[in-house]
Amino acid sequence: MFELTVNGTKHQVDVVPEMPLLWVLRDELGITSPKYGCGIAQCGACTVQIDGAAVRSCQARMADVAGKAITTLEAVGNGKLHPVQEAWIEHQVPQCGYCQAGQIIQAIALLKTIPKPSDKDIDVVMSGNLCRCGTYERIRGAIHAAAEKMGGK
Repeated sequence: MFELTVNGTKHQVDVVPEMPLLWVLRDELGITSPKYGCGIAQCGACTVQIDGAAVRSCQARMADVAGKAITTLEAVGNGKLHPVQEAWIEHQVPQCGYCQAGQIIQAIALLKTIPKPSDKDIDVVMSGNLCRCGTYERIRGAIHAAAEKMGGK
């Protein structure tokens, strides 16, 4: 039995220690924003925040994340749109939308550590989040806009 806090709510789950957090979130807790993309932490579709850091949940084992605070897209913005989500809409980032939860979670983590990122900062930090539709220029523009909204001008 493992305990973890997801989006501010404590949960106990009875799963094997090796079970990836992604499957606990989706199959045990019904949280569907993290997506299965590759299973080897190379695409970023499964990105969540663990204690504030962006992590690929497909490779985070329950034994390693027990007792930690997990944040998924469902909790971003506390009932209203987060500035990153607003910028995503304004810059029309999504096309198919599959990668968007991971992209947004990664972008929020980026802006927490680098409030005014350069293009290079964005490219480096976001490089692990793939977009099959190729909206990288829009993603970069949205991150710059969100940085301004959040005071990182």
